[in-house]
Amino acid sequence: MDPSQQQPQQPGGGMSPNMDPTAMAAQAVMESCPAKVVLSGGAGFALGGAFGMFMSSVDWGMNTEEFQKMSTKQQIKVTLKDMGNRSFSSAKNFAVVGAVFAGTECLIETYRAKNDLWNGVSAGCITGGVLAAKAGPKAVLGGCVGFAAFSAAIDYWMRHSD
Repeated sequence: MDPSQQQPQQPGGGMSPNMDPTAMAAQAVMESCPAKVVLSGGAGFALGGAFGMFMSSVDWGMNTEEFQKMSTKQQIKVTLKDMGNRSFSSAKNFAVVGAVFAGTECLIETYRAKNDLWNGVSAGCITGGVLAAKAGPKAVLGGCVGFAAFSAAIDYWMRHSD
């Protein structure tokens, strides 16, 4: 593209007043918290489904004497059903984690009006704590610390990998 045709950017990477109104509206929607939650949940669902399918293929729990006595057609049917169940379960879990984290991080970023490492760390702590809430206070603390540390490491790497 010719440099004279490029859209000017606002300082800090914001939207330009000369930008096409449709593009501005699309960008505003994509930067909204609900859109981030839906996109992260969808991406988590897809990734979780693939992860669940992979994990079901490496599980030898179905390799029992009863399973071996089945016909090949029955084995395939049971294997595909198990693969589908595990993929869907993993997909739902990843979708929840992605949606909760993205929503929490977006709300924190909106409240603080900053985009820095602490948004991800705080969102990680809250997400880890919420996901571990049913298991008691020790699990909440462990989930908070673990998820916050993981979020910090990923966020640090993403910000410094240029």
